[in-house]
Order: sequence, then C-alpha cells, then structure tokens
Amino acid sequence: MKFKDQRVWVLADEAGRPVRDAEGRAEMKYRETDPKSYRPALGNLAPDDGKDDGKDDGRGAPGPRRAAPRAGAKAGAGVVRRASAQAPADIPGTIEIWTDGACSGNPGPMGIGVVVLDGGARRELGEYLGSGTNNIAELVAIERGILLAGEIAKGDKQRPLRVYSDSSYAIGLLEKGWKAKANQELVARIRKVVATCARLSFVKVAGHAGVPENERCDELARVAISRGLMR
Repeated sequence: MKFKDQRVWVLADEAGRPVRDAEGRAEMKYRETDPKSYRPALGNLAPDDGKDDGKDDGRGAPGPRRAAPRAGAKAGAGVVRRASAQAPADIPGTIEIWTDGACSGNPGPMGIGVVVLDGGARRELGEYLGSGTNNIAELVAIERGILLAGEIAKGDKQRPLRVYSDSSYAIGLLEKGWKAKANQELVARIRKVVATCARLSFVKVAGHAGVPENERCDELARVAISRGLMR
C-alpha cells in the first residue's frame, strides 16, 4: 500500500484488508524489518499501483526498494500478515480480552483489571497483587485474561483470542519478541501461556483515552489496590 505516495507495509488479514485496532487505525511500517510501526487512519492509505515513483523514503534508499516479502505476505502489495493470517476479531467466535495493570507508586501496591467478552457473555476480574511495578501488573493482567478466556472456551485451543492492552512493554515482550531485561522469570512463564494459544493476537490501545473497556479495566485494577490496602 501507499502512505503519502510512499510505498509502505501494512498488516492485513487473509483477504488483504488492513487489520484495524480498537480505534479503527491500521498498523504500518516503512520497511517490513523496521522495529517501529505507525498507526495511520485508513483514509490516509491508498492501494499500491505498483509504479516506481523513485522517491527517497528518508531512510537512505528509494521507496520502491522494499524488503522481500516474508512468508504469508502478499507479494508486491506491501502487506504483512501475522502467522494467524486473519485478524481474530474478524473471525466469528473470537473472545476479546481487555487488560490493564495499575500501580500506586512505581514500585508500589499493584492491581490488575480484566474484562473478557465472549459474544453476549461478560466476565470481569479485579485482583490485588501486592507490591511491585506497573510493568509486572500489565504482564500479569494479560496472563490472567488469557487463562480466564481459556476457562470460558472450555479448553478449546482453537478459539481465536484477541488481547487489548495499553502496554507497549507487555505487547513487545509477548508478541514482538523483545528481550526481557527485567522480570525474566515472569515473562518466561507468560510466554508459555501465550504459546498454548493457537490463534492469539494483540492490539495496542491508548490508555486513559476514553476507550470504554480499557477504562473499566483501569477501574477494576484501582479498586483492587484500594481493597488490598484496607486488609
């Protein structure tokens, strides 16, 4: 696809449609191998007509000289797909997992909030974790959310799951393969949980931006901290 007349890579589903996050934005990279991605509005993306415009992409190479598509990417389209091919939120039967971690001080008392949605069914969880950091709380919230979704799915590993989190740190470690410099045992434990899910994806959402389920998770986490401190 193209962004401002420049060829880019956009995460897409099996049908070649851009995968949208909770805010309706796509995930875009200027090169497939770039570690940083961007979130343009769909209206700012245009189909790639395949023509060489010869423009420099600002990164030392002409725009048309793209990295070769990896397995699962549609050749010549500037599209990157996850291993799951389709966006789980677009698949019937997807379980949505909203999570958030909170910390009163950092480090300080921690709490987590989880909301799991399965069609019309809704499960909520708020839990006090004791003393630690915000990053620990974010990771544990995702772990609890996946485990709760597993209970709802009654052990069906093929049920598609989508985790919504406002933590770039947690998503980087669990989806993008970032190296854990801290919390290594915790990260290893949660990666094992993630590995048991056949169809799992993550969506980064904006925190404290009025996203209803994210705000609800934050509320559950903070209430859990308050109750934990009162014990």
